[in-house]
Formats: sequence, C-alpha cells, structure tokens
Amino acid sequence: MSIVIDNLTVSYRRRPAVHHIDMTFDDHSMWAVFGPNGAGKSTLLKAVMGLQQADTGHVHWVGLQRKDIAYLPQQSEIDRSQPMTVFELAAMGLWYEIGFFGRVNAAQRERVYAALERVEMRDFADRQIAHLSNGQFQRVLFARMLAQNAKFLLLDEPFNAVDARTTYALLEVLRRCHRDGQAVIAVLHDYEQVRAYFSHTLLLAREKIAAGATEKVLTDEFLSQANAAVQKQESADWCAA
Repeated sequence: MSIVIDNLTVSYRRRPAVHHIDMTFDDHSMWAVFGPNGAGKSTLLKAVMGLQQADTGHVHWVGLQRKDIAYLPQQSEIDRSQPMTVFELAAMGLWYEIGFFGRVNAAQRERVYAALERVEMRDFADRQIAHLSNGQFQRVLFARMLAQNAKFLLLDEPFNAVDARTTYALLEVLRRCHRDGQAVIAVLHDYEQVRAYFSHTLLLAREKIAAGATEKVLTDEFLSQANAAVQKQESADWCAA
C-alpha cells in the first residue's frame, strides 16, 4: 500500500502552487511535509485527498480505498458552531462504516470512547463542541481520526493555535499510531517538532527540494535552497509547464 504522486502540478489563478512533484509515501512510514511559508504544503495534501484539481500529473492510491485514509484539515476550515457533542464529532470517524443515518453499535461506541480516552477527552463526551478550547477541540478531531482506524493519517498543520501541552500530547499519539503500523503524513512548520518526531521529511518549496531521512534533509544547504526557491518562484515565468 502506498500513495504515489506522479508529476503533480496544482495552480491557483494560473500560478503553480506545487510544481511537478514526484513522491511516494509507503505504508508504515512517518513523514513530515516541511518548507517555508507559501511552499504549497497544504495544497499538496489537498491534492492527495482529491480536494484540489491537478493541472498535470496524478495521485495514485495503491492498494488503498478512501476509507483507508483519514484526513485532518486545519481547524480554521471546520465549523465549530454546529450543535454537536464531543462524542458525536468523534463518532464521525465511523462515517465510512455506518453512513450518515446509520446507528453506532455497542462495539463502535466503545471504539469512539477508546479514541477519546487516548486524547484525554472521554470525560468531555457530552460537552458541546462550541464550548471547547482550541486545544480540546483539536484533541477531539484527533479522536475522530483515530476512530476511523485508517491505514494512512494525513494532517494539515495540526498544531496551529494549540497550546504546547496539547501539541506534545498529540505528537505522542502520532508516534504511537506509527508504532502500531499506521502511516503518518503531517504538514508542519516547527523545525524542532519535525526533528524530534518524524523519521522522514519532504522539504517543499513549491517543488521538491529533498526527501528522505530527516537528518539528511533538514540541512543548512537544503533549507537555503528551499528559501531561495520560494523567492525565485515569485516571478511569473518560473514554471515552464
């Protein structure tokens, strides 16, 4: 099982946001997608999920179905005003099993509670999500992702506007997911988090600068190349495609 990105270019208003990317994410791997602001990191993840149309190239889910991939968007893209409890939001991770109108059986209910327990939110199961802090809300979104039991976990800037205690608790959750055999691909902007928790890194600056073992990718040379590439790409003709 793998996610294979083949010659992918995605544009906004005819300007490439990511440019001719080739990349393979294998099962049981743990990848950070890292790069300067405006590098196209979130765009790449959305393209992988089919939420952004490609101009060139393809994304192939090899041996995977949609239910096998759990996607956690940025908090700012989620409506928190809905009248919904913590349990109900976490149970949305079961959607591919029960659909919109299916009932949660006893085994599934326990699975949701177990996911909430893993993120220290079981005691909040009956609370309305509108009454949660940013950190608590992110924990519940992680529980929703965990309840899906997906083979690949894709996360877009999962620690924005989240307190430090929650951030490191959830990083440990991701580390455990990887140890349990799930693949993790996370868009991150914190250098130290990437170095401490992710064995592999894709360094992006609208194009792929480097990919591989984190200690070999996050070097001064490659980071300088990434910063220079983003500056170069401000010109309208940087991509000849």
